[in-house]
Amino acid sequence: MAPRANWKGFLRLSLVTCPVALYPATSESEKISFNQLNKQTGHRIRYVKVDADTGEEVSNEDIVKGYELEKGQYIEVSKEELEEIALESTRTIEIDEFVDKADIDPRYLIRPYYLRPDGKVGHDAFAVIRETIREMNKVAIGRIVLTNREHIIALEPMDKGLVGTLLRYPYEVRSEQEYFDEIQDVKITKDMLDLARHIVEQKAGTFAPEKFEDHYETALIDLINQKRSGKTIRPKDRPKGENVVDLMEALRRSIGQKAPPTEVAAKPAKKPKKAAAGQKEMLMPIAGKKTAGKEASAKKPPSGRQRKSA
Repeated sequence: MAPRANWKGFLRLSLVTCPVALYPATSESEKISFNQLNKQTGHRIRYVKVDADTGEEVSNEDIVKGYELEKGQYIEVSKEELEEIALESTRTIEIDEFVDKADIDPRYLIRPYYLRPDGKVGHDAFAVIRETIREMNKVAIGRIVLTNREHIIALEPMDKGLVGTLLRYPYEVRSEQEYFDEIQDVKITKDMLDLARHIVEQKAGTFAPEKFEDHYETALIDLINQKRSGKTIRPKDRPKGENVVDLMEALRRSIGQKAPPTEVAAKPAKKPKKAAAGQKEMLMPIAGKKTAGKEASAKKPPSGRQRKSA
């Protein structure tokens, strides 16, 4: 069953208008969530709204919005006054302009929604707007009011519908300068870039969301199942890594990681070995056979077994 629409209104391109409904494109309801409990009784914690001075509970009908001018001094704003300043975008998504997708800074993206015709009428007008955006290979920019605030929304065709992504306003995006100014200017050698490029080529692929697993969520489910069955929870051993100070050495190890430990220990290469076709870069050392490991350790300390952090 499809979720309930977050918003219903009209989509308008100049004089072309159609009724539409907006639905959330993402959900976090499937994730494990916790309640807060009283450790002594096991009862749930309940939050109540109380007067900060008297400590008495306040009912919802007695609560109004207030803007704090200075400490302890507020200007009250009623629901009716807020409705007085309602914008046209409360009920209509007006398409203002069309832009290239590459022009939208990813920092401005908030969350996606699905947009589809609402009801049995307006499908032809909706299709005209959708196919115009698709044909022009552009993103339509409009405005919409959600939760009493106006947002910028970017509309793109997806299959038979539209995806609308809410965008931030410029005042909501922090300048990168206050974070990046102190980053040192360093000179990267061509050898380092060549090695790093080789690692990237080994890891090249296409984005397929289905291959990613939420390991933390899986661990939470496992933890809850173990506790349900009465098993004792014991802390797991955490791998301890050592920092590799030499950046060039870290890059070399990243490329030659699949070489057997015996060969690496017996013949330390001055230059990085060429990776075989199809060879994949590994983040963790590959353990060799026990006998080979003993022989290698007898010849030379296994410096290649350090965990890398480049």
